[in-house]
Amino acid sequence: MKVLVTGGAGFIGSHVCDEFLRHGHGVTAFDNLSSGKRENLDARVRLVVGDIRGGEAAELIERERPDVLCHLAAQMDVRKSVEDPRFDADANILGFINLLEASRKAGVKKVLFSSTGGAIYGEQDEFPAPETHPTRPVSPYGVSKAAGELYLGYYRAQYGLPYVALRYANVYGPRQNPHGEAGVVAIFAQRLVAGRGCTIFGDGKQSRDFVFGRDVARANYLAFQSDHVGPVNIGTGIETDINRLYTLLAEAAGVGQAAEHAPGKPGEQRRSVIDNTLARRALGWEPTVQLREGLKDTVAFFREAAASKTAQGRAS
Repeated sequence: MKVLVTGGAGFIGSHVCDEFLRHGHGVTAFDNLSSGKRENLDARVRLVVGDIRGGEAAELIERERPDVLCHLAAQMDVRKSVEDPRFDADANILGFINLLEASRKAGVKKVLFSSTGGAIYGEQDEFPAPETHPTRPVSPYGVSKAAGELYLGYYRAQYGLPYVALRYANVYGPRQNPHGEAGVVAIFAQRLVAGRGCTIFGDGKQSRDFVFGRDVARANYLAFQSDHVGPVNIGTGIETDINRLYTLLAEAAGVGQAAEHAPGKPGEQRRSVIDNTLARRALGWEPTVQLREGLKDTVAFFREAAASKTAQGRAS
């Protein structure tokens, strides 16, 4: 099978590339390298640099005719989406429509869409939230992901294009960029490895569902193999508050310093955790990496990256 991964040089995308490679498929990564890195990619992955909003993306799909489109390229910063909703919609909605139009013309057999299990539900009524929970996003980013799912429903009804919308919880792990709301693990890990203090906004009792990057990549492959069509939550179903997260990261980094606290951010969601029952039943997926283990791996990655950067500085 030929697999095209948009955002393939990024944090999650590169792990998705690895997973399909591991199963013997040919993989092409399409990325504008705004946050992705060439070094994230296995040498066997072909990298094409470009923007999903441009003609080069559509031309690539129509020329290469991939069997599967894994769409991970996105404007993923919630705060940036609030500051510039037009840019968020341009990248996450219009860019995706560009890919869908090319995909249906090229005869793509399946689309795997990276959606969101946190921002799409908003403040939850149920904990953990199932896929049947009302979708009421409170950020342009969440709205754009909900719109992406609606467009997938249209392309399924109109053109028979199968899809799975993978609603991720808070994904973390090696290769994550230490910026943006979704990067809290990466932010803390990088600062702890560098011997710098960390700041928790608010009382730290706000909770999230943290799922490991390689587990998410495996969910993409299982979704590709499955006959399921529609949304499916990819999370652990376990709430971890930010105070506890910091404690585990500090322990992994061997740091005894307590985090500082600052005023909370306006509009921040208080609790977010998603039900993975459907993923277990429809995809045969469940998380395999426990949070403590995953955080140790993440800290080790940032420690190695810091050491490599220091060595390069000395060599120059």
